[in-house]
Amino acid sequence: MFTGIVGAVGRVRRAALNGDGLALAFRAPFRGLRRGESVAVNGACLTVDRVTSGGFSAHVIAATLGRTLFSEYAVGRSVNLERALRAADRLGGHFVQGHVDGVARVVAAGSGNATLDLEVPAEIREVTLLHGSIAVDGVSLTVNALPGGNRVQIALVPFTIAHTTLGALTVGDRVHVEADVLGKYVRQLCRTPQ
Repeated sequence: MFTGIVGAVGRVRRAALNGDGLALAFRAPFRGLRRGESVAVNGACLTVDRVTSGGFSAHVIAATLGRTLFSEYAVGRSVNLERALRAADRLGGHFVQGHVDGVARVVAAGSGNATLDLEVPAEIREVTLLHGSIAVDGVSLTVNALPGGNRVQIALVPFTIAHTTLGALTVGDRVHVEADVLGKYVRQLCRTPQ
């Protein structure tokens, strides 16, 4: 479980196909990482399989590759990183599971990326509410507007622009999105026959 409050921006050190998955290594400033620990990388929960000097590595399985952009990540790419939530931590964002629901595309950007319009998959738009929560590349954000269709608009404060990868996004870029877990459960309960 995560909060969507990014702890650091890291970089891809290595990306190599490994059987039916992908081996990724990241440069990360975290101290005290351990094998088996969960780290959200651009919103996707990955398990640390090796701690390295100044970073860690993880294996991305085929199922995760099918719903993320990891297969396109090149060495040097910046990524948002968050260590898993501890029971005693503050919940500064919202409950983020680290289960990427799909990929969205940036279709409009306001001045300085103060707002971004995203074209999201229909199943994500279905559970997205005005002023509700959404995670974009692992960043907990509030839905600023619902412009129509499958568009979701988010607003970025200067701190988020400066301390995550979202400030560098441009129209056409694609990002990981995770819908609010509460909306997903409500949708499922409404669909399930009683």
